[in-house]
Amino acid sequence: MDKPVLTIKGRAETVGGLPVNRLLPAVQQRAVGPFVFVDHIGPADFGAGQGINVPPHPHIGLATVTYLLEGEQLHRDSLGTEQLIYPGDINLMSAGRGIAHSERTPESQRNGGRIHGVQTWLALPLSHETSEPHFDHYAAAQLPRFEQDGVDVNVLMGELWQHRSPVQFPSSTLYAVLRLPAGAQITLPDAAPERAVCVIEGDAALAGAALDGGEISVLASGYQPELSSVHGGIVLLLGGDALDAPRHLWWNYVASRRELIDAAKVAWQEDRVGQVPNETERLPLPIVRAQ
Repeated sequence: MDKPVLTIKGRAETVGGLPVNRLLPAVQQRAVGPFVFVDHIGPADFGAGQGINVPPHPHIGLATVTYLLEGEQLHRDSLGTEQLIYPGDINLMSAGRGIAHSERTPESQRNGGRIHGVQTWLALPLSHETSEPHFDHYAAAQLPRFEQDGVDVNVLMGELWQHRSPVQFPSSTLYAVLRLPAGAQITLPDAAPERAVCVIEGDAALAGAALDGGEISVLASGYQPELSSVHGGIVLLLGGDALDAPRHLWWNYVASRRELIDAAKVAWQEDRVGQVPNETERLPLPIVRAQ
């Protein structure tokens, strides 16, 4: 990286009927640490009968990590899991060799509500790429939250300023939410070999340069800029060790070898991934080009 910061503009997408800003992957940067996919969901208000509704669909080779600032979401998967996620919680689903799941607005919000959150995919290391799938839920109260230089820091994964999250993932990962009050200033530590930041609410600046809410800023290794806010803002800090091998992304699949993706396509077409309880729909295999 020639400059200390690589700025990537996100692109607008729609997922399950709600707007998202897709920050990764991008042409300029395929991954930051294990993060190969980052969607900023909302914030969006929805009326009665609306919300996020994604029918059962398959994954391989990745872990999905869901974090909400506002709203609720219902997760169901082919392991038989049914788990509500509330603001501040973490839902981590490790797909391994294959899993199917759905994401729905729960009955508690059937009359409308608001949703704001982040959906990320983390590539599993080669040693776990075809492991058995599993699901873990971590309540907000389990995740470290503390004040650092006047900033409210919530460590979702990994370790930051000597506070470690209990969330388990098989490769080194950094994921935190920094809530900056008006006038705050804090130096970002060199806490991982690869790091990026993005504003998901309010305003923030990096080394005095304003951050755009629709962008993700990838930091050069070792760079420790000052993060600040004029009026107050919420910033994600994410990263970790570099991937142990390049990854292919195709639809909802992440894999180090295209043969794994080809096999996953057939398994989904032949209905061999497993049924999601209390679901009658399923997303069909699309016709899209591998990346």
